[in-house]
Amino acid sequence: MTEQSVGFAIGRHRRRIDEIDTEIVALLNKRAIESLSIRALKASKQMDVHDPRREEEILERIARCNEGPFTDEGLQAVYELILKLSKEIP
Repeated sequence: MTEQSVGFAIGRHRRRIDEIDTEIVALLNKRAIESLSIRALKASKQMDVHDPRREEEILERIARCNEGPFTDEGLQAVYELILKLSKEIP
C-alpha cells in the first residue's frame, strides 16, 4: 500500500467514525428523552426516581450483549456515566 492509499483509507475510516459519532449522539439524546419521560411519570405518582435495581439490570444487559472489542468493564464505565448524566438533566 502506498502512503497515498493509506491516507485515503484513513480518511475513509475517519468519515465513517464521524457518521457513527453523529448516530451515537442522536441515540443518546433519544435515550435521554425516554429517561425524562420515565422521570415525569414517576414524579406524577410520587415514586422514587432512583432505581438501583433497574440500573443493575441495564449494566448486566449491556455486558450480555457486548461482543467486543470493548471490555464489559469499559462499557460499564460508559453506561455509569450515561446514567449519571441522565440524572443531572434539568
